[in-house]
Amino acid sequence: MSTLRLDDLRQYSDMLRSRDGEAITVRFVEPRDADELQSYFRGLTSRSRYNRFLGAMSQLPPTLLDRFIHVGEANQFSVIATMAVDGIETIVGEARYAFNFETSGFEFGLSVDDRWQGHGIGKALLKNLECRAAAFGAERLFGDTLRSNASMIALARKSDYAFANSPGDWKLVRFEKHIDLAPQDIPCASWRLAAASRNVSPAVVAG
Repeated sequence: MSTLRLDDLRQYSDMLRSRDGEAITVRFVEPRDADELQSYFRGLTSRSRYNRFLGAMSQLPPTLLDRFIHVGEANQFSVIATMAVDGIETIVGEARYAFNFETSGFEFGLSVDDRWQGHGIGKALLKNLECRAAAFGAERLFGDTLRSNASMIALARKSDYAFANSPGDWKLVRFEKHIDLAPQDIPCASWRLAAASRNVSPAVVAG
């Protein structure tokens, strides 16, 4: 497979729709997003941050923020979901994922701004992650969440994920979904093209 080059990342932006038909853009995080991404996490309720990071955290530590904004390092990727709010591009959700080429496993975590929950953003973002996973050739998607995280569990259940105990931590539950999509059947246009041209790889290099 050819590498996914940093100077080409904008071609992998996707336009989605909320439950009310509002436009949502999902794109890779860029270094210029650092301040806004930090503000996004600070703006979440303490419960939402706890659910997202499986522990207490008031903001992203500098080292973690740096990992979020540099796409592809250690084969990990971060995306943001944005909407135009009063004419300004505003982060309303985010996700981070990693693909293991040896196990064909695609692990992810996501969050949605508390003020925008209930608008179908989480569902749309999850569907987009499934497209990305299929383009990489993943056979299963999975994530771990706290057993008390009713919102994430409900979202996963509605999206046909199965549940099991998370290995090594009784406080967590694992949700998992098997996928088997041919490149031409991937519903997201940009990732359908990426899969067809085999334009994804474990290596991501700067242009």
